[in-house]
Amino acid sequence: MLTRIDHIGIACADLDATAAFYRTTYGFEVFHTEVNEEQGVREAMLRINGTDDGGASWIQLLQPLDADSPVGKWLAKNGEGVHHIAFGTADVEADAETARQAGVRVLYDTPRAGSMGSRITFLHPKDCHGVLTELVTAAPPKAVEGASGH
Repeated sequence: MLTRIDHIGIACADLDATAAFYRTTYGFEVFHTEVNEEQGVREAMLRINGTDDGGASWIQLLQPLDADSPVGKWLAKNGEGVHHIAFGTADVEADAETARQAGVRVLYDTPRAGSMGSRITFLHPKDCHGVLTELVTAAPPKAVEGASGH
């Protein structure tokens, strides 16, 4: 069962400059940074607020590691902006299977490693009214508290 909006993923050409914009304009601080080689991105997580289920809502900034990565190709085609929306769930596998049974293509056969120790999968945008959709099971709160990453 989807419990919240986990994050909005934003593709950007310069992660540091984009993070500075969000800090200066909205007061959002970078909570965590990491390089995800498998996804081909350098990313920053900006925490917006906590939620009742122990998770939080985030802005995820994504800078491609190279032009041939999925985000690099997307950025070249679309320019900077919203890349995807992610919904939090206690069980990414169960919700992926529910989506699959509803006729939605799930992009990974098994969940992969996501930000801050999370487990993720994506749903095909053509089956989700044009929106690349991510399902996220967050790491336990204690694991996230200690994950500065920067």
